Amino acid sequence: MEGKHIHRCLLFVFGVVVVTVFVVFNFPNPLSDRSELLRCATNSAWCTSKNRILRHPTDAFLRHDHTADVPHHPLDPLTIQEMNKVQKVIVAFFDESAYAVHSLVLEEPDKEVVLKWRKGDEIPPRKASVIARSAGKNYILTVDIESGAVAEQDTSLISGYPLVTMEDMEATIRAPLASAHFNRTVAARGVDPEDVACLPFSPGWFGKSEDGRRLVKLECFSIKDTVNFYMRPIEGIIVITDLDTKEIVEIVDLGKHIPIPKGTGSDYRLSADNSAIIKLANPISMEQPNGPNFVIEDNHLIKWANWEFHLKADPRSGVMISGAKIKDPDSGAIRNVMYKGFTSELFVPYMDPEEAWYFKTYMDAGEYGFGLQALALDPLNDCPRNAKFMDAVFAAADGKPYVKPNMICIFERYSGDAAWRHTESPIVIGQELREARPKVSLVARFVATLANYDYIVDWEFHADGLIHAKVSLTGMVIVKGTSYVNTNQVNDSEDMYGTLLADNIIGVVHDHFINFYLDMDIDGTDNSFVNVHLQREYTKNSVPRRSYMKVNKTVAKTEKEAQLRLKLYDPSEFHVINPNKQTKVGNSVGYKLVPSGGTAASLLDPEDTPQKRSAFTNNQIWVTRYNKSEQWSGGLFAYQSHGDDTLQVWSDRDRAIENTDIVLWYTLGFHHVPCQEDFPIMPTVSSGFDLKPVNFFERNPVLRIAPYVEKDLPVCKAAAAA
Repeated sequence: MEGKHIHRCLLFVFGVVVVTVFVVFNFPNPLSDRSELLRCATNSAWCTSKNRILRHPTDAFLRHDHTADVPHHPLDPLTIQEMNKVQKVIVAFFDESAYAVHSLVLEEPDKEVVLKWRKGDEIPPRKASVIARSAGKNYILTVDIESGAVAEQDTSLISGYPLVTMEDMEATIRAPLASAHFNRTVAARGVDPEDVACLPFSPGWFGKSEDGRRLVKLECFSIKDTVNFYMRPIEGIIVITDLDTKEIVEIVDLGKHIPIPKGTGSDYRLSADNSAIIKLANPISMEQPNGPNFVIEDNHLIKWANWEFHLKADPRSGVMISGAKIKDPDSGAIRNVMYKGFTSELFVPYMDPEEAWYFKTYMDAGEYGFGLQALALDPLNDCPRNAKFMDAVFAAADGKPYVKPNMICIFERYSGDAAWRHTESPIVIGQELREARPKVSLVARFVATLANYDYIVDWEFHADGLIHAKVSLTGMVIVKGTSYVNTNQVNDSEDMYGTLLADNIIGVVHDHFINFYLDMDIDGTDNSFVNVHLQREYTKNSVPRRSYMKVNKTVAKTEKEAQLRLKLYDPSEFHVINPNKQTKVGNSVGYKLVPSGGTAASLLDPEDTPQKRSAFTNNQIWVTRYNKSEQWSGGLFAYQSHGDDTLQVWSDRDRAIENTDIVLWYTLGFHHVPCQEDFPIMPTVSSGFDLKPVNFFERNPVLRIAPYVEKDLPVCKAAAAA
């Protein structure tokens, strides 16, 4: 290793910023073979088993032997030993017949069992929830891990299929190249089949004529002369393939007149063009030489400041936050806030109705697995230097476990913001008062890479009781090939369905919607949802002012009353309260959902099949009566689903939701009209929401946080150059 280590650091004492200057070293990616790069992109289980994960020098002290893991909490994920037991049961159940496991996770105990459990109690009986396919049939199995007993659930009334496995994708991307018809088709476009890569895209569902076969539509790219093959689409070639048989059903070839983009300037790697590297002379890092202020107990229980919560990886949602509790600074009581929160589903519809594009209406969590698509985080760039990392243990298609290393990072954040502050002028009280407190937070983060797009999901906990959830988007826009190289070639009446980004490349307009499941338990399970409507009111007396804003509170009685859309000029606050517990002055304790950043609403027709399948985007706010089986807002089997098992369907049952166990759902959204700055890789954009205490505490919960003083902040001076 060459170069100079130059470190300038400050110790981190509960949120004190630390600055480090360092020289960045580049570590070569051992995946130099193109086929291995593609295989790792679609099969992280294989990637891990072959030790193909890029290793960072800090990985050495992050490795954890999971073979000896045992559960310590009712919600702890299945261990390697437990998965191995379940895998043997699965083999026996299918009587040595061929099968594929699409999901193997903990069958969580009933909520009341978990809530009654205390550390030191015996762990409730452990069960596994298995979704599998064999001989063209979907199976839902519950396996008792101790006894091996299997209970099978009827799946005949559920449309669609479970999410595709990594092994499905790996086998499918190879199918076109084994077809002489396909090879002739791409050769006719002037492309050597050796320079072709195909990626599997879910086909959506557009009528009963598509039932009966589990299909995938492969789009193909030239991988010659750039690693960013997304910018070199072979436009109009779609290979429709049967996922079960790997048989090619049809090859669509509609874009023969469209040239393949050259991909000039599309390589986003630093090594591709280092002629004008932008680099801070003094890069910034956070350091905690004395260690973090949070602890991770028994692998999954996070304790930080006044918060504690259970954190685990999940193959479908990415991460799950459970049992979020906060210590009341006045009473000292540990109080329940949220039983469970996670990303339930995504919807990414592209706005091009042409033959090769109309089906691109992805439901990424239910079709691909948000967690399955996560890869190891980069310790210095995905997460700050002071982060700690958590692995995931998932099941491959044969049911055997594998470790996905460094999938989640946990770190403390301080960016110089104030938790609160005030300065009082001496004119009034005879002396100047200046009080300020630093805002520090704890972040749990993972990143899912779904082919071209990267989704960064943060759960951020603040000492004042606020929980901030944020989704950030980056990666590549899926582009469409075109004959145009300048907008002056485009006829005024022609709709390109996007923006010309570079020669022969159109970035197609699309949306991103992310739906969150938020089981709020504010000081208990019996809660109510309150629409705090803000409206204009007119004065009735002789004062000069004519109008003011009035607050009207309405408690939702049933689920349909809580189907709400955000309206800028007809605003509301959205409160979840416990009507059975009040503060000293009589307000019901609660939390409110506060959208942060812009949000977007779907503009698709409600009867359009993609919209019916992703009907959770019909509203931004939903509240349903708690039902353990209702967790995935796009349906349990989202792949080629008909839209008959969605949040809209459940909510339309219009069950009572007042003073009972309820679930809050929030859908945030992005409209994306691509622009040239999105080429060749887009800068990160973000949106999110807050869960904020509202009359939950008797007063400001961070009132007594101590300010920083210079003597509390040890300083590490610059080390001598090596």
